[in-house]
Amino acid sequence: MASKKKPKSTEPVILNRKARHQYHILETLETGIMLHGSEVKSVREGKASIGEGYVRADAAPARLTIHGMHIGEYQPAGANQHHPTRVRRLLAHKREILKLAQKSQEKGTTIVPLRIYFKNGYAKLEIGLAVGKTKGDKREDLKKREHQRDIDRAMTRKRL
Repeated sequence: MASKKKPKSTEPVILNRKARHQYHILETLETGIMLHGSEVKSVREGKASIGEGYVRADAAPARLTIHGMHIGEYQPAGANQHHPTRVRRLLAHKREILKLAQKSQEKGTTIVPLRIYFKNGYAKLEIGLAVGKTKGDKREDLKKREHQRDIDRAMTRKRL
């Protein structure tokens, strides 16, 4: 009896590719996002950008917010449009928010958005606690990538 495979999701995954280049990601966390209806439809169409966004964690009223994330307008919404760069609230457990708030207060650390995706019909945002890379770190990563690419090419030629 053949096992049934789940159909591939056609919903987009919006990535922040610059984040992994500019930062060392220490730990990640999956959070929910509070979105309006037109925002959800716009994200499903792939009209979102998190490259300019950043996350703030507040401990006093325990909350996470994302600033600078751009979600394009959904044309069929008409007069009920959302503001493209409004501050959006993120959903996580209180202890996780407090932990992130404490760690983000340390010098050199920040919280960056990594990707937006849908899970069981809900929009999720993966965020990461990050430390900035130096120019030397970036060059080292580039060298590692080039060496790995050369090794992969050599292994492919050897198999043929």
